[in-house]
This record gives sequence, C-alpha cells and structure tokens, in this order.
Amino acid sequence: MSTVSYYTEEGLSKLKEELNYLKTTGRTNIARQIAEARDKGDLSENAEYDAAKDAQGLLELKISKLETVVGNARIMDEKNVDTSQVSVLSKVKIKNKKNGACMTYTLVSEEEADLKSGKISVKSPIGKGLLGKKVGDVTEIQVPAGKVEFEIQDIFI
Repeated sequence: MSTVSYYTEEGLSKLKEELNYLKTTGRTNIARQIAEARDKGDLSENAEYDAAKDAQGLLELKISKLETVVGNARIMDEKNVDTSQVSVLSKVKIKNKKNGACMTYTLVSEEEADLKSGKISVKSPIGKGLLGKKVGDVTEIQVPAGKVEFEIQDIFI
C-alpha cells in the first residue's frame, strides 16, 4: 500500500537531489569499496568485503524507499491551502494554555519535518492534534511530558 504525501516544491526537490546523489555518487563509492576489498584476496574470510556488500544492500534499500516516496509525492500549491482550518502546509500559531507560551509551526510531511525551522510533521502528536482545528479551538494533545492544552490563535500561509 502506497501513501501519497504532500510536499512543498523545495522539499520534493531536496528528496530528488538526495535520490540522485545516492544513485550516482553513493553507488560509485560502494562499487569502489567492493572492488578494493575483492582485490585483497580470499572473499570467504574478508570482513571488508562483507561490510562493503552489507553497505551496498543498505544503500539499495534506501534508494528503493526514496524512489517510492518520490513516486508517491505530490506538490501542494500554497494557493490551494484552506486557512479556515489547520491542514498540511498551514502555518499555525498556538498558545500553551498552561504557561502562555506562543509558538508558530508549519505542518509538513514527515520527510520535510525540521523542528529547528519550525516545521513539524502532520504525523507527530502535535501535528495530529492540530489537523482540522479552527482559530479559537482548544485542543488537548498527548506529548511526552503529558497532556497539554493548546489554543489555536491564527492559521495562515
């Protein structure tokens, strides 16, 4: 079962660049490592060769997964984002009801999530708890520190 994920143009571009790098430079590096290990003699007791072959398997698995993600990716146009409720690509300003702290997050796909730049995954506990909410709604979200109440203050692009 494949899942469609929505990305910004920038996010999808980064995924495609990573895939291209793995297919070209990554495969070339692994092939070189295998060749170097093979040149060292008996393959039955060659730990370097075994490690290089394992690395090749992991690289191919990563490439396969990334190809699936890119194949199922859709670019979401910010012009089509509904700001009447929280959805993918929405920027949402929330207020912690307990301590009064305000935070602004952009809801993105898992692969684009980057807390340092204020991007959280729609699959994270906070992301799931915010989806579908409207300005003024109060939602209780289970986070690692316990349940926290957040008030939706603003939704924008």
